[in-house]
Amino acid sequence: MNRKLPLLLLILIAAGIAAWFWHSSLDKTDAAHLTLHGNVDIREVNLGFRVSGRVAEVLKDEGDPVAPGEAIARLDAAPYRQEIAQAEAVLSAAQADLQRLAAGYRPEEIAQARAQANQISATLENNRVNAERARQLLEKNASSQQVYDDARTAAIAAEKQLDSAKASLDLMLAGYRVEDIAKARAQVAQATAALEAARIRLSDTTLAAPSAGTIMTRALEPGAIVQPGATVFTLSLDNPVWLRAYVNEPDLGKIHPGMTVEILTDSRPGKPYEGKIGHISPRAEFTPKAVQTESLRATLVYRLRITVANPDNMLRQGMPVTIRAALPPPQK
Repeated sequence: MNRKLPLLLLILIAAGIAAWFWHSSLDKTDAAHLTLHGNVDIREVNLGFRVSGRVAEVLKDEGDPVAPGEAIARLDAAPYRQEIAQAEAVLSAAQADLQRLAAGYRPEEIAQARAQANQISATLENNRVNAERARQLLEKNASSQQVYDDARTAAIAAEKQLDSAKASLDLMLAGYRVEDIAKARAQVAQATAALEAARIRLSDTTLAAPSAGTIMTRALEPGAIVQPGATVFTLSLDNPVWLRAYVNEPDLGKIHPGMTVEILTDSRPGKPYEGKIGHISPRAEFTPKAVQTESLRATLVYRLRITVANPDNMLRQGMPVTIRAALPPPQK
């Protein structure tokens, strides 16, 4: 028993010396690095259709990866194809009306109006001759006043008809009014816009992923009737992956935007990620309860946003992380 006591004493002394060296190296490491704590903050987006309709296909499920622009759901597009057909018909009618007004009257219509004016002109000449003859007979008392008045009235009526026919011919030769053509052109533009809007609505019957990510939730099934904006999927974006961390006010001057940091997780011990400090909040706040730090919870901190370089899809929403920022050596 007495022989074992010195050996045990030597072991305790050696353990104490080792602990002292370890704590000394730890202090040096802590002095060379600023350690922060935070959580993974992966952006999520709720995806839905911009138009209403019946869900025809749901192409993805929870946990499925998606690529940018990949179709993930479709609505029944038949009603929107009918809208396009109707809009195309309205546009064709508006274009035809514009072409008719821009081209003016047909040559056949102008020829008909000219012939009518010539006919009325001939009638006027004949009526004038009859009126003159009736006047001469009246002067010789060979005819009555009534006959002369009727002939004169017929000549005056023919003059009015000829003026009207000439005016109609001039209008045909001049073509349609500029205002009518402008109105027809505006109707064509309106019909074109309506057709384009119908085509956009048809394209909106296909829901596509805005960027690469993973489907987190699937809210609807085929056959469901959806309204615009209703959530169909919740997508977790692969990139960018951000961290939300907090720094105490005394350490605020030790970091700056663009500073490179190491990011440590429990799932990859000894294999840190590389990150870069982005935004530093200008507003102080109390430490969130979800962030475990060594300081008091009532300490005022500033929120950081750190971008992770080359994430390997091992970082998950809300995962706690430790951030180590290398500090410059103290100046002597």
